[in-house]
Amino acid sequence: MAKKLLSGNEAIALGAYESDCSVATGYPGTPSTEILENISKRYGDKIYCEWSPNEKVAFEAAVGASTTGARALTTMKLVGLNVAADPLMTLSYTGVAGGFIAVVADDPGMNSSQDEQDTRLFAHFAKVPVLEPADSQEAKEFVKVGFEISEQFGTPVILRTTTTVSHSRGVVEEGTALELNRPHSFKKDPQRFVPIPAFARGMRVRLEDRVERLSKAASVSSLNRVEWNENGDRKVGIVTSSATYQYVKEVFPEANVLKLGWCYPFPDDLLLEFAKTVRTVVVIEELEDFVEQHMKALGIATIGKRLGNENLVPKYGPLDVDVLLEVRKKLSANPATSKAFSAPVAETKRELPALPTLPNRPPVLCPGCPHRGLFYALGKFDVVVAGDIGCYSLGVAPPLNCMDTILCMGGGITVAHGIDVAKNDRPVVGVMGDSTFFHSGMTGLMDIVYNKGKATIVVLDNRITAMTGHQDNPGTGKTIMGEETFAASISDIAKAMGMKNVVTVNPRKLDETSAALKTAIESDEAWLIVAKEPCPLAYRKKADHEVFVDQEKCKKCGACLKLGCPAIERDENKVVTINESLCASCDLCKQVCKFGALSSRDANSSQGGLV
Repeated sequence: MAKKLLSGNEAIALGAYESDCSVATGYPGTPSTEILENISKRYGDKIYCEWSPNEKVAFEAAVGASTTGARALTTMKLVGLNVAADPLMTLSYTGVAGGFIAVVADDPGMNSSQDEQDTRLFAHFAKVPVLEPADSQEAKEFVKVGFEISEQFGTPVILRTTTTVSHSRGVVEEGTALELNRPHSFKKDPQRFVPIPAFARGMRVRLEDRVERLSKAASVSSLNRVEWNENGDRKVGIVTSSATYQYVKEVFPEANVLKLGWCYPFPDDLLLEFAKTVRTVVVIEELEDFVEQHMKALGIATIGKRLGNENLVPKYGPLDVDVLLEVRKKLSANPATSKAFSAPVAETKRELPALPTLPNRPPVLCPGCPHRGLFYALGKFDVVVAGDIGCYSLGVAPPLNCMDTILCMGGGITVAHGIDVAKNDRPVVGVMGDSTFFHSGMTGLMDIVYNKGKATIVVLDNRITAMTGHQDNPGTGKTIMGEETFAASISDIAKAMGMKNVVTVNPRKLDETSAALKTAIESDEAWLIVAKEPCPLAYRKKADHEVFVDQEKCKKCGACLKLGCPAIERDENKVVTINESLCASCDLCKQVCKFGALSSRDANSSQGGLV
């Protein structure tokens, strides 16, 4: 078999292909985005793929495919499962026909997420199995096993990855793709698929029976394995899972390890048997004390998040070798555990090359980003700004300082409406992106229209789902497969919903944008402003001019710096220059300067950058 170096996300895509998956859906969200992208690019001739408007829609479409007997997979990040929670909870009752896997990527450390929730708790809540691969090879294999578990027990399965597993690369051995060759045909069975109360009560009983059977299966599954110490020492037993397993093996080489790949339903028989064979049981898991608390409920004396009155394994942030070395030091120093951990682990000397000290580099809107013009104009008004999830979240940072709240996808509109109806003493403006509008903004806009709200809403339409890497959405006119399709119009949708005041502006034209904002904010009616201008990184085009500073006219006032554009630089003498390699020639700085110190020249007159 051929071997490849793949990320966890690439390996999951390969697993879907080798498992004869027929339908793959999802909504982009780091760290899960590359899964569906790789399925569509590499295996799109065999697997139907789509970016859905949101995770709930993606989940439900995959469920529909499963009812025909087809194998279906849906992808999302951790907070996306919140959106899909409604169908998840009911699907655990009805069960599935064809194999169904929801791949959910958690983000310990919040590298690109607004919270750090643990999907294992959702699996427990919904009473569905959760599998946790520890590397790329397991990520591929667990897809196949997940489909088998799903079909054997008639249950949805959650495949939980983390940022580390999703984005780390490892050697993966390719397998032979299955060809199940079974017909996809929906079979009428209301008592199985229609959870009205009369039928759902029976489903509830069967669900509990299924959980019990799954627990027994997990206890004997090869996904859960015990790795015994070679010298027969049974002083220490560590229970762990996911990428944390890799760090445990490095920091606790003498320990006996129970590696959980199928952590829920809990493999009770295996947990109890393992605990009987070791003197000290330690649970090392990222985020919540999920396994630890259950083991304690089984009556197992377990060390985990705390050791006596002292915090031990952190309950937040990602675990790594350095964190676990600190855990080991605490175990060695504590009288209750010092004998079990008396032998110090040999710390690996990391020979790193000498690197220069780099300046702090906070995230900023890209040069030429159309959102910058909108936020600069909006900053001139005394308003409350309800934000949303996207590139434009960076509007909170100096010097724009133009974001007061962020809650969740769609919250830019609904939170703004709530502030408005509470009769806040200042006007409110809700802000969200085009993809977010299609995701969950339309219902909020309908709420404003229906309940006669007065908030001003701005949709930052940069023609792409930019934050997650430029994925298409219903407004771009293309599917994930690159096929031409209907391009949804935000303004037309708003008007169809009953929004009377709808205007489209170019946010790179500050006077036009400011005038529209002023009219809307001072109005006693709701307004929708569509700030429409393509993302310069997604739609690259050669600029026809370059911007430069006329030093004789420059007063060093710093007004242009208030745009927060990375291409505008100032030295220790307050001399402002334009970095041509970064400048996107958006001309916002020319509009801001009152002294005409910023001018243009033909792009062919010198070497300029590309927009």
